[in-house]
Amino acid sequence: MKKFILLMAIAVMAAACDEKRPQPLEIDNALTAAEIEAGVFTPEVMWKMGRAGSSSLSPDGQTLLYTVTHYNMGENRGVTAIYTEDMDSHQVRQLTGFESNNSSPAWSADGTKIYFLSDRSGKSHVWSMNADGSGAEEIVCCGDMPDVEGFGITADGSAIWWVQTVQTADRRSADVHKDMPHSAARIYDDLMARHWDYWDEGEYRHIFVGEVAGGKIAGARDIMEGAQWDAPLAPYFDMEEIAWSPDGSMLAYTCKPLTGTEYAESTDSDIFVYWVEGGKTLNICKPASADGSTAYPHKGFPFVGYDKYPVWSPDGSKIAFRSMERAAHESDKERLFVYDCRTGDMQYLTADFDYNAMNVVWEDDQTLLFIAPIEATHQICRQRIGEQPQVLTRGDHDITAFTLGGGRMVAELCTIMTATEFYEVDPSTGELTRISDINTAIYDNIPAGQVQKRWVKTTDGKQMLTWVILPPDFDPAKKYPTLLYCQGGPQSVVSNGWSYRWNYRLMAAQGYVVVAPNRRGLPSFGQEWLDQISGDYSGQNIRDYLSAIDDVSLNEPWADRDRMGCIGASYGGYSVFYLAGHHDKRFKAFIAHCGIFNFESMYGQTEELFFINTDYGGNYWDKTNAVAQRSYANSPHKAVEKWDTPILIFTGEKDFRIPYTQSLEAFTAARVQGIPARLVEFSNEAHQVFKPQNSIVWNREFFGWLDKYVKGE
Repeated sequence: MKKFILLMAIAVMAAACDEKRPQPLEIDNALTAAEIEAGVFTPEVMWKMGRAGSSSLSPDGQTLLYTVTHYNMGENRGVTAIYTEDMDSHQVRQLTGFESNNSSPAWSADGTKIYFLSDRSGKSHVWSMNADGSGAEEIVCCGDMPDVEGFGITADGSAIWWVQTVQTADRRSADVHKDMPHSAARIYDDLMARHWDYWDEGEYRHIFVGEVAGGKIAGARDIMEGAQWDAPLAPYFDMEEIAWSPDGSMLAYTCKPLTGTEYAESTDSDIFVYWVEGGKTLNICKPASADGSTAYPHKGFPFVGYDKYPVWSPDGSKIAFRSMERAAHESDKERLFVYDCRTGDMQYLTADFDYNAMNVVWEDDQTLLFIAPIEATHQICRQRIGEQPQVLTRGDHDITAFTLGGGRMVAELCTIMTATEFYEVDPSTGELTRISDINTAIYDNIPAGQVQKRWVKTTDGKQMLTWVILPPDFDPAKKYPTLLYCQGGPQSVVSNGWSYRWNYRLMAAQGYVVVAPNRRGLPSFGQEWLDQISGDYSGQNIRDYLSAIDDVSLNEPWADRDRMGCIGASYGGYSVFYLAGHHDKRFKAFIAHCGIFNFESMYGQTEELFFINTDYGGNYWDKTNAVAQRSYANSPHKAVEKWDTPILIFTGEKDFRIPYTQSLEAFTAARVQGIPARLVEFSNEAHQVFKPQNSIVWNREFFGWLDKYVKGE
């Protein structure tokens, strides 16, 4: 009887474990005969595309390692699998199946093993496998290890860092009042109570280190013990902010060691170096003086803004990182710095380069490669220490990442018409050769439209690059309904790239011409163009929008001036709300997603105050601040009595950056005035819509609104 009870208990525990384990996903990515026959790029077709990423070349440059995420619309979920491609034969091999998510693959230094994250055991843990996918083995601490969010293995495979959540503060009432375990309050004495899409409940991401032997982690230690802040930085938790030194003796990472209101108002993150032996930590941006006070030995470089993404040189003597000069300015120029670990000296490499330096990689001990946004594209650049940067690649495309190995280079590249595919890059000439065919079935069966690159004269006499996307089978003798796309950010480039959320190809495929201007406040046209928008939300960039749509609609007979719509999200949503009161009858319909409507209530509702303090110019109660007072005076809600056009409003209930109450205010204002309006609120989304079925609903509502009020169908 006891044996039976024991077996039953084991069976129950096994069943419980099985419930935690992810279930196999049937991939739903084949085009139907009807879809091929129709030949139209629809939201359903878009969700059948494989989403490529996380690429890395093997140390010998012979094999490309990468991931592809596939989705099943019926199950409303996706799964990420790991693949390899032989660089010579281009033979592709799938290393993991669809029964679990497997991501973040990384090569061992000798190329014989692959480390990766997998949830196949029911939790997200680090695993290893042979280069051919065999011999998968979980790497865990003794005991019940929580979910791992990211990791890095030393070159010799003997040590590991990983990130997990740790509770270091009591924010939940049941933790503060332990005799009230069923209480469900959160208690705060300072900002920030919430961030992006989650409430601060006293849990933070911390970096742990440990030794690896026999598939086990020993000597695990929290290198941030007790800290009430995150590394990597919230809210994106980008694991590229953490890096082992080549010999594995040190760990460099990004951290912003601030709390409360100071955290909410500051972008002052720094680069820290942790010595594994002895546990010493050094802030290389603000090293302490002998008496323990904070010194600024780097002449002319106080490092008071974002300092992020440390990358060690191959010989371990230097650390490259990206730095923003101005405090509390999240969209300042991303400067490229190099720190000399032997002397403590800093060198600013891109002082005469008026573009951001991103995705930095060492090519050798004296040469770096990075991605820069240049005139609404993203290109790979080469920077030799002591020399000027050189742009390596050319073309109307977005290179979003690249990898080096064995003297070869592979880039992840997309355009407005094509999602990410892999291209081999000639390191000497920058010539690009496509080597992958992840979504060829869609490109071969679904026609794409054309993309025009147009330079538009602005009201202050400057030239503005504007993408004009035309429908498939475009006929210049016909008239097409036309959309003005308003970009978010506000400092986010309108590039020749791909998005699964605001997809220009998808809009054009439904019969619309899309006008997408790189208005004032967008990167890739120099810092002056980018900075202009701060403190001038209702000014020049709004005029830039109208210059773009007027240039197309007044000069091109195929753009139907009597059927125009205006669309946008985030800052683009603000732009829609503002233009709704200032468009002089140009538009037949508006669509705003998570837009800012009321500047005063937004100040009290959002979380990262450094953003508003920089972009608005300050708070609303400071009557002596002329810039801020101009911003608040031009809040969209101040002109809502001029609204006269149908408007569709999207929002996410978990959006704490631009809370859903902004959308509710706008919807209320429209309906009370009798304006046709619709509110679509997603209870399980934040600032963007990511879930498959939510995306389909979003697109159906989006195009349904445009078809009704712009096309007039």
